Amino acid sequence: MKSIILAAAATLASATPAVAQDAANWTGFYAGGRIGYVATPLNSKARVLFDRNLDGQFNDNITTTSGANAFSPGFCNGAARTALAANGCKTDSDGLDYAVHAGGDIQFGRIVLGGLVEYGKSDAQESVSAFSTTPASYALTREMRGTLGTRARIGVDLQGTLPYVTAGVVRAKVRSSFATTNGANAFATRGDDNKANGYRVGGGFETRVGPIALGAVYLFTNVKDDDFRVDVTRGTAPVTNPFVLGNAGGTQFRRSDDRFKTHAANLTASYRF
Repeated sequence: MKSIILAAAATLASATPAVAQDAANWTGFYAGGRIGYVATPLNSKARVLFDRNLDGQFNDNITTTSGANAFSPGFCNGAARTALAANGCKTDSDGLDYAVHAGGDIQFGRIVLGGLVEYGKSDAQESVSAFSTTPASYALTREMRGTLGTRARIGVDLQGTLPYVTAGVVRAKVRSSFATTNGANAFATRGDDNKANGYRVGGGFETRVGPIALGAVYLFTNVKDDDFRVDVTRGTAPVTNPFVLGNAGGTQFRRSDDRFKTHAANLTASYRF
């Protein structure tokens, strides 16, 4: 899908001289939408952090009765394939990104100032996994679902084509989940559905074809997502289990990266009133 969208954007850009108007006026309101491809950046430094003494500080090591690191097999970006670290992790899912928007512009000479509000959906998903010596795997996954945002933009009218940069704020619905191959301990999650706030920046262009404006836009979204927690208690495991060895109340863990980031390349279409 990504190659199709980029090819379509290149075709649209090459067609600009043929459809450009000699004296476009961008002042006014518009409504429309965008559709394209979204991806999450590779985060090789993502880890799972542990709070063994439940003091709210996720800086503890989980050790065995011998003092060895229970998570010495390490971590990986993505969802674990099996309980063994040697089998690695699945690649994070990329997919469709789309939104509807409404906004307005004011033109001053060749300079165009404006803003818009938008509501969208996304298939962006990313995971991080930890592996214990048991062996067992523990995967934390989050998805960026609906987003509501507002952006300002500034562009320059080039005889009917408007290249622009844009920036604004966004509120995203982030859904988190947990999966493990550990069948002995008991697990409970909190903060599964989080409203995350952040920003969105990017750039693009539009070309006027009568009352229709066609274009393409790149958007980078970055929201703060740090509410998801996994509580681990003894379950059917022995009292020497690493998760309860240091604290009978169990252990809590979360992912190390508290920012959810996406890159999106979209085609746009708007009707200008």
